[in-house]
Amino acid sequence: MTPLDLAGYLIAALMTAVALWRMPAALWGDEEDKRRRALWGCYAGFAAALWTKTRAVRIALNDSAVTDLAVLIKHYTATIAILAILSYIVAIYGQYPDAGTVPRHVRFARAIQQVATKASIATLILLTVLFFTVVDRSVPSDRFVADHAGQWGATLYMSVFYLYLGAASAVCAYQWALATAGAGTRHLRVGLGMMTFAMFIGVGYTVSRTLFLWVSVVDTPSESFALRFDEVTEAAQVVLFAFFAVGASIPALSKGQRRAKLWRAQVKLHGLWRELMTAFPDQPFDPPASLARELTRFDTPADLRVDRWAADIADAVEKLRHYVPDTLLTAAEAVAAESTPGREKAGPLADAYWIKAALRARNAGATATTAATVGTQHATDQDGEVAWLVRVAAAYRTVTEDRAQRVLEHARSAATADTTGTTPAPSLEENA
Repeated sequence: MTPLDLAGYLIAALMTAVALWRMPAALWGDEEDKRRRALWGCYAGFAAALWTKTRAVRIALNDSAVTDLAVLIKHYTATIAILAILSYIVAIYGQYPDAGTVPRHVRFARAIQQVATKASIATLILLTVLFFTVVDRSVPSDRFVADHAGQWGATLYMSVFYLYLGAASAVCAYQWALATAGAGTRHLRVGLGMMTFAMFIGVGYTVSRTLFLWVSVVDTPSESFALRFDEVTEAAQVVLFAFFAVGASIPALSKGQRRAKLWRAQVKLHGLWRELMTAFPDQPFDPPASLARELTRFDTPADLRVDRWAADIADAVEKLRHYVPDTLLTAAEAVAAESTPGREKAGPLADAYWIKAALRARNAGATATTAATVGTQHATDQDGEVAWLVRVAAAYRTVTEDRAQRVLEHARSAATADTTGTTPAPSLEENA
């Protein structure tokens, strides 16, 4: 097996893996999300085409009852994949209205897509007719372009396919180059840039191969030169698909990273959230369950679940305010400052002490009174709030019941002493 054959297997496996990875979102996603389905159709079509190019598959198909069948199947699946990718480009611009002011590149993409289906059908029909009529298939071939160099029938057949492939590559390169320039995030810009580069390779691939075939009709090249040219251009196509597969996956990978971040947030928040929801069972949508069960609730997106947990924790804290003295916050902050030298860690630890002590007071049967003071808001958006709660939850795991009880006792002592004088700052060393 040559290095090029091995690369063929690897790139086919890569494209198949990407197609399988994106399949659930395409098949079971939002009915209105045409982009995922179109892009997945492109992955699946090119994966099938790439497998027909691998050595074992192409030899088996080319030596079958239909000589050179691998070539025809490859071009069928590639044509379908190209139609899917043109549909994907148009789906990206779905936010623009059909009437009114529409950017020129959007109008261009829509015009291309309107004729793409008819062009694809015409291409498939013409390829089929030429394949079975003018292409010399008397002997099975291994490298179709190299083996048929100089034959006008195969040259005409391949020119039809390369015209369709080259035009689609040029359209994609143009559209994605514009999208790259206007991309708002780095990962999207990098992904689109890689896909644009892949399409420029595709244009060069189709132009060079078409020129080679027609020049070969006039001046038949040597077998060694034809084979060498075929291998070089095939290697370029391997690079093309590598850049395309990776580039198209980068935006999805960034979403995967965010999903992983949300899962980690759930893991860290679960203990605090479950303890609070056990105290207030009527508050959550569903009764709190084990961490494993919560992580496998696929009926609710991870981001929505984390947002709910953050809201649940905030609501529980609001309820706990009625069961503690107003001095609990000062006591918790003082103990946290004494326990932690860094101010960055003292804030979450103070909140953790406050929540733990308030839960003890409420569970011990404290009477509800006016709302006590709580810590100020530490975040300006939802992500910031979740990040803060994650730190609070981490600190909460370090707070023992005994320490929380001492903080509560200091707060109650301070509340009683307010009428007669001051009380010293609380210390965990006292009564230890």
